[in-house]
Amino acid sequence: MRVEVISNNLANMSTTGYNARRAEFADLHYQQETRPGTITASDGTLVPTGVQLGLGVRAAAVTVNISQGSSSATGGDLDLAIEGSGYLEVTMPSGVSGYTRDGALKRSADGLIVTSDGYAVAPEITVPSDVRSLSINATGEVYAYFDDRVQPQLLGQITLAGFSNDKGLEAIGSNLFLETGASGPANVSAPGENGLGTLRQGYLEESSVDPVREITELIEAQRGYELNAKVITAADQMLGATTQLR
Repeated sequence: MRVEVISNNLANMSTTGYNARRAEFADLHYQQETRPGTITASDGTLVPTGVQLGLGVRAAAVTVNISQGSSSATGGDLDLAIEGSGYLEVTMPSGVSGYTRDGALKRSADGLIVTSDGYAVAPEITVPSDVRSLSINATGEVYAYFDDRVQPQLLGQITLAGFSNDKGLEAIGSNLFLETGASGPANVSAPGENGLGTLRQGYLEESSVDPVREITELIEAQRGYELNAKVITAADQMLGATTQLR
């Protein structure tokens, strides 16, 4: 499982807004041959440590390392990087709200601001067809510039959603997350308010995966597997020798 998590991180080292995952483990049950604190039958003293034989390891969780990726300049009018915490809210075809840090937004045929998968950003903002350029400030206000006007027109404001436990969000692919009972409800506010980050137009947040660290952990996981395989081989040889005893 650790190797699978590492391979997924390396595969997404160029994914916009991707946060690296980490596999966490816990030991399994123990065989209590002699419990600590047991009274011995010989002289009635207490056993200080006892004999507890572990039965292996189990996967406890795969957690997301919430960290800010570096910003890469793109120059696109609808490319947005979130500097700080928060997620863009999008409306999925089922009507359920999804959340993403992928700010590579596009404009649909109807002028709606949508994601790369065509999901409309909430609240919906429609861009007129005769717009010369767009300007999005740090607080999410979208202004349109026209050839026949001097002053820009305010089209709407992009909001951000924050969660009390970002690690509790459910990843569903396509850089999207769903709200769960573990994440808590979404707190939607304007960028820069209630602890949320701000927007930076013309930039995209890069993946937070550190390739050097992932390769190091991959080598460590490989060596751990080899050592465990040697333990199994040694134990099998010892059991084989035991069955040959006369």
